[in-house]
Amino acid sequence: MSATLTPPHERRLLLTLAGIQFSHILDFMIMMPLGPILISSLGISTHQFGLLVASYSFSAAFSGLLGATFVDRFERKSLLLWMFGLFGVATLACALAPSFITLLIARALAGAFGGVMGAMVQTIIGDVIPFERRAAANGVVMSAFSISTIAGVPISLWLANWLNWRAPFVLVALLTVIFVLVGRQVLPTLRHHISAEKRAHPFVPMFAVLREANHRRALLFSALIIFSGFTVIPYITLFAVHNLAISQLQIPLIYLAGGAATLITARLIGRYADSHGKVKVYRLVAIAASVPLLIVTQISAAPLWLWMIYTTVFFVLVSGRMIPAMAIITSAAEPKLRGTFMSLNATVQSLAMALASSLAGFIITQSATGEIIHYEIVGYVALAANAVAIWFVARIVMHQARPPVVDVALK
Repeated sequence: MSATLTPPHERRLLLTLAGIQFSHILDFMIMMPLGPILISSLGISTHQFGLLVASYSFSAAFSGLLGATFVDRFERKSLLLWMFGLFGVATLACALAPSFITLLIARALAGAFGGVMGAMVQTIIGDVIPFERRAAANGVVMSAFSISTIAGVPISLWLANWLNWRAPFVLVALLTVIFVLVGRQVLPTLRHHISAEKRAHPFVPMFAVLREANHRRALLFSALIIFSGFTVIPYITLFAVHNLAISQLQIPLIYLAGGAATLITARLIGRYADSHGKVKVYRLVAIAASVPLLIVTQISAAPLWLWMIYTTVFFVLVSGRMIPAMAIITSAAEPKLRGTFMSLNATVQSLAMALASSLAGFIITQSATGEIIHYEIVGYVALAANAVAIWFVARIVMHQARPPVVDVALK
């Protein structure tokens, strides 16, 4: 039937999308703090570890590009749940991988399904949530990052430390089953975007997106933000363990503190962006994020408590940029092409992640004593990309039209 979502159902929708994102983010995030364990257990180098991180992102980039040819041809809910289910199967394959090569392949498969899935979450937000509440809605969904760092990563690391590195992937696979069942009951059926033209010509929407200059600017902006973060993020745990002598058993405390802080700040940033301007708030948070980007890559010694302060500020500001940024990016899309645009955005973001982690992996080396060398160079690269994004954001035009009346099947 044709209807708009009631406030209680809208909240259930956002919480369900946050749960799906939680599973997705945890699967991706857990690779980084697992770095020292994986390097030891599989006997791999820092470069090979960088490939494990990058394989997920490169695969997600390819699948996002492929998804741009078909996502607007299918009903949103069904496509999201199918991608999510296949993502869970691929994550279970990661847990069962017997070697580095098989783990690399399984990570690539998880990235392939995760790339389309992440784009669909943002597409549904853009389809259903009005522009004036969109940053706040992104804040709710992106609280998945906070909960992942508060609970998901510490629990996963505890399982990895006391069982083995495979246990966190089993946990994610189980979460996938739970949220697929919840999603079937809560997510609305969205068909308003489907047209005969899209069914007949799968490449037409993708070319239509790329012909629009504003879309291209938004995609470049998205790539710059992701690149500036993911040159640094994958190697924070390795740097803490090998350079600052922080125990692997203490790493969960770092994620617990950072996640607890972002759980509070994510919604505050979202509401502030809606009321004071998305571009203005993005720039303020991104400028502030330059400080922890510099500190965590330059510091030579710090006790655990001081490192926790630095990394908590890092989590709050570096991830906080994404809340107004995703509202800007989502609103840059023509509504009828939003699914295709967000799939291309997922491709661009994943490619930026892969290039960032790969570049950083080649810049960084380990000394004979195991210390991480040249991390400060990675920090300079991140600062440069962040500065360009801050300058570039004003060139993006946002569409502020209200969401259309959609086909909503309320369960």
